[in-house]
Amino acid sequence: MSEHRRRSSGRTTPSGPDGMHGGGRAAARRAAQSRGGRARRAAGTRHANVARPGRRSLIDYPRAGRRGVRRWLPSWKLVSGTFLLFVGGLVGLFGYAYATTTIPSANPSTQAQSNTYYWSDGSVMTTQGATNRQNVDLAQVPKLVQWDFLAAENATFYSDPGVDTQGMLRAVYHMATGGEVQSGSTITQQFVKNTYLSQDQSVTRKLREIMISLKIGGQLSKQQILQGYLNTCYYGRDAYGIEAAARTYYHVHAFQLNVSQGAFIAATVNEPSLLMHADTDPQAKAQAKARWTYVLARMAKIHKITDAQEQQYLAAGFPTPKPYAPSAGMAGQTGYLVQAAEKYVKAHTSLTDQQLGHGGYQIYTTFDKKRVSALSASVAAMERKHLDPQHRSADKDVQVGAASIDPSTGAIVALYGGAGWNKGHWTDNADATGVPVGSTFKPVDLAAALDHGAVLSPGQPPSPVTPASKFDGDDGITIKNQQGQELPDSNDPTGLLHQRNDVSTKWGYISLRKAMEESVNTPYVQLGEYVGYNNVESEALKAGLLHTSLQYDTPGFYIGTSTPSAIRMADVYATFDDGGVQHEPYSVTKVVAGGRQLPGFDKPKGTMAMPSSTADTVTDVLRGVVKNGTGTNAQALGRPAAGKTGTTDDYKSAWFIGYTPQLTTAVSMFKEDPKNAGLQSMQGVGGYAKVFGADMPTEVWTGYMTAALQGQPVQQFPPAPALGQSTDELGAPSPTPSATATQSTPPATPTVPATPTPTAAPCHGHGKHCVSPTPTDTAGTTAGTGGGLLGGTTGGGTSPTPTPTGSTPAPAGVRGRP
Repeated sequence: MSEHRRRSSGRTTPSGPDGMHGGGRAAARRAAQSRGGRARRAAGTRHANVARPGRRSLIDYPRAGRRGVRRWLPSWKLVSGTFLLFVGGLVGLFGYAYATTTIPSANPSTQAQSNTYYWSDGSVMTTQGATNRQNVDLAQVPKLVQWDFLAAENATFYSDPGVDTQGMLRAVYHMATGGEVQSGSTITQQFVKNTYLSQDQSVTRKLREIMISLKIGGQLSKQQILQGYLNTCYYGRDAYGIEAAARTYYHVHAFQLNVSQGAFIAATVNEPSLLMHADTDPQAKAQAKARWTYVLARMAKIHKITDAQEQQYLAAGFPTPKPYAPSAGMAGQTGYLVQAAEKYVKAHTSLTDQQLGHGGYQIYTTFDKKRVSALSASVAAMERKHLDPQHRSADKDVQVGAASIDPSTGAIVALYGGAGWNKGHWTDNADATGVPVGSTFKPVDLAAALDHGAVLSPGQPPSPVTPASKFDGDDGITIKNQQGQELPDSNDPTGLLHQRNDVSTKWGYISLRKAMEESVNTPYVQLGEYVGYNNVESEALKAGLLHTSLQYDTPGFYIGTSTPSAIRMADVYATFDDGGVQHEPYSVTKVVAGGRQLPGFDKPKGTMAMPSSTADTVTDVLRGVVKNGTGTNAQALGRPAAGKTGTTDDYKSAWFIGYTPQLTTAVSMFKEDPKNAGLQSMQGVGGYAKVFGADMPTEVWTGYMTAALQGQPVQQFPPAPALGQSTDELGAPSPTPSATATQSTPPATPTVPATPTPTAAPCHGHGKHCVSPTPTDTAGTTAGTGGGLLGGTTGGGTSPTPTPTGSTPAPAGVRGRP
């Protein structure tokens, strides 16, 4: 090959076996690869277009390319993304709330304030709380006493950020599962609530409390927060702050408290209104001791005291608080008036003991200053005249409770609760239950009979009953039910219930009017059975009694085994007095806080409890009790009056409840040993062999009503309504034409047709009205083995003239019952 051709070959691409030049093979490969890639991409595009039509969404839900349940199950990416977004939102919201939260100025309420109570005329009755707060530095509180509070309330105080999330969740769990109610608040939160916020129970306030609690650490140290907490807490007994608490409970300064005393004071923060009575009230003491034991156990658990020290404190015993010595403003009846007003305020608002304890409230009451003074003076006069506990042991521990109500409104105008807080008598006898009312319950039986009738013939509809209806008044009769069956009594040899009067007078069949006047019991027990328990109970509830105070269905129920308070019994008689209109008794007319009047204190509206004819008929019968029966001592009032005496078995209580058209008053008298709960017999009290409602209780009533109504016009009761023909119990003699039911108050010496002359017996002081033996009206004892009792009560007549011994009687010592 020539040199020329070789050079030409170097310049051109030689052909390969397939006729292509050498450089063309590489190019061909590249071209082929390019064509294959384009084909694969096209195929991939076609596949994608088939699998996911349209544009792909940001959130793949429901999930594309999935079928059935898997299509609706979110991916872990979606779940985690949503969770992170939610958490991020919360964090952002929290951060914003924290950044925008400012710590407000301390509330003025954290300073010394008082609650002011006003008489019905607008004058100041008393102030409470103004002088019983003394702030102290934390250094003045012993370290271990500080830890008493921390152990009880917030052991992690020095390490937590101001809130306890676990504690709040735990509190919610306990409340949701029916466990013990817990606050879930740290000491910091409680300090913030007391110092910077209101006491409103709202979500907004709670959130602010949490934010401020988290932020307060930047301005105040833990020591400052604890100091503020100890000085702002309410401990009961009108004590605000730990210094006042130390003084009122143990008569020492805060720096003198020991661990055991501090444990009790720390316990009072939760329930100050109850634990403040731990020195006298067994229930309060038991609860206080349990909480005190818990605090000591917590102190040992967090290693602030040793187990041995805990045992030493427990062995030394519960540090019972010293007797309470309230300020002079709470002496006498004032303490009971304030107690009654506070109880009413708490029942009609959401205010708590702690909130009232912070002060700043103006509370306007219904209490009439002159009438409260008159009631107290009348009790004192009776005690001076009749009671001499220093020389007659029977006169010790005698107590009186009384309540006076305006029947047209239900306003409580006066109370007598006892000798006074300043004399160690804490319980308000006017508002306490536990004293059986005896025959003062009989007017309720009569009202129920007038409204519902009585099943006098078995299997027949109820028959109309009036005060002229006659029932068997003899002692020891058997009592029948509506089916005509005699009631059983397992204690009686005959197996039947024989209802007892106090004396064996043979009254025969007497009218219900006569039985009410002379307080004969057997007719009213039988009447109650014929009317029916449900009807009598319903009448009592509508008239103003509370279900919790009513005795269970027994024959004794109809003659007063129930134990309403004097306030409630006065309210029942006020219903009769106001023509059948019942007004809920109330003691507060207005509450003002921060210049704003709180809602909930409108005057209660009256409700029609019974027809006016029923109420006026009962009033007419009770006027006869005062004119001709066991209540003749009330005639000393010198104006129209109606009322009823009541005495119970063994003379454990004595009542008189009476009224004029303007005023209704109930007076109870009983005896109880301060060291042993339970009523005792008053036999021998005041020199009387037997104490009846007609004696000392009526004397208190008359003295008070005379003073309370002084200057008031004499008003008359409405006339007795005309009623239809009366229906007698089966077995009663046929009525004469004169024995109709259209009755007014009988003359001084009533003549009841077909009533046998009673068996002669001594006359115990009815004076000119003493025309027949006066039954002492002890009811409820049943004949049988051992003279068994069946909820017995007595009705309350007059007693023999007392023959007291010793020198001039002195006021009786009294105490409060648990």
